[in-house]
Amino acid sequence: MMKVLAGFFRKSLKYSAMVIALLISASAWAQEKDYITVNGVVKDSKTKERLVFSGIYVPGTSIGTVANSEGQFTLKIPKTLNVQEFGISHLGYHNGIFPVSDGNGRRENVYYLDPASVEIKGVVVRPKDPRTLILQALNRIEDNYSRVPNTLTGFYRETIKQRRDYVSIAEAVTEIYKSPYKFTLESDRIKVIKGRKGDNVKKADTLIVKMQGGPNVSLYLDIVRYPELILGLEEMKHYQYELTDMVSIDNRSNYVISFKPLAKLEYPLYYGKIYVDVESLAITMAEFSMDISDVEKATQAFVRKKPAGLIFEPVSTSYLVTYKKLGDRYYLNYMRSEIKFQADWKKKIFKTSYTLMSEMAITERDTVNAAKIAAKESFKPYAILTDKVNEYFDEDYWGSYNTIEPDESIQSAIAKYNRRFKR
Repeated sequence: MMKVLAGFFRKSLKYSAMVIALLISASAWAQEKDYITVNGVVKDSKTKERLVFSGIYVPGTSIGTVANSEGQFTLKIPKTLNVQEFGISHLGYHNGIFPVSDGNGRRENVYYLDPASVEIKGVVVRPKDPRTLILQALNRIEDNYSRVPNTLTGFYRETIKQRRDYVSIAEAVTEIYKSPYKFTLESDRIKVIKGRKGDNVKKADTLIVKMQGGPNVSLYLDIVRYPELILGLEEMKHYQYELTDMVSIDNRSNYVISFKPLAKLEYPLYYGKIYVDVESLAITMAEFSMDISDVEKATQAFVRKKPAGLIFEPVSTSYLVTYKKLGDRYYLNYMRSEIKFQADWKKKIFKTSYTLMSEMAITERDTVNAAKIAAKESFKPYAILTDKVNEYFDEDYWGSYNTIEPDESIQSAIAKYNRRFKR
């Protein structure tokens, strides 16, 4: 049996933010009556277009989730909180506050957000050099982010598509021990509370693709905690920075600093945007991609070993991480990665494309009583989630846990798996 491991490894990086393996060949949850469910779709109030990956939250609490790639969301709120309102936020829009109503058994509500313009008047004057802004943001990490460990609850999903067909879906509710945002020898740890999967093994003569690392992948996208990826002091000299825009995030003005490779190295660099709060200089969001213009170099960054006769090349990559302000601190909120590959066996006419997506939404935070996860309970970076969880897609599987609503294509794939299980 042959194995191929791939990841975006860096020259000095001791961790992998996305690793895949290619092989040839639990807590009790509350009953439904204990929480209110709010269903909806988020849209632009003017264009009526759907707003994807919007932040859904309950003001004054640590409860929240994220809308999916079609703008849809489901939010579960414990009735004991007696919450009357919930909020929605999105890049470039005013936050919206809406009344809570139980959405169980009702059709999906539409929630509109108004576009926000950034008021130049009163904006804090900062140096025009965007590199200096990034350095100032890095120097204020301990002021802007938690200096103490937190316990987070996160919902994680990973999918693998072969061409247009889903061949694997895995989901998990996780508990995360988040180490402080300061110099420490402590590392993040994560354990799976409960999870489920579905696999489509209809073709025995194709590659079986599996993701290695599971929810650890999402944690490594926290560039504030792990700046070596794109914000390390040694890395910054290899990038060109430009202040390209100002936008509103959570009703606060943010600089948009674009970056792109300035040099050609033996390993691929990245290009993208970093969002920095004007007043606090906190990094609030980052979206970036690997520079794969040199296909051979990019392939080497992902593929460490592959079967003879297989040409396996990355086609595109995209990564996203957002942070949420609670009180006077910013906390990890949402992470997403998507990598597209092409697999081509020599002497075969057609290429096969694969899309690997993983995402995690932080749905609850305990910023006071953080319990460290024992090493034996933690999900290992080399583990594969689909090998660790059961194969089951019951409609009420998640109970009161907040999750990311599956988009239409994922929902269709789940229905297909369910029909197969029933047979």
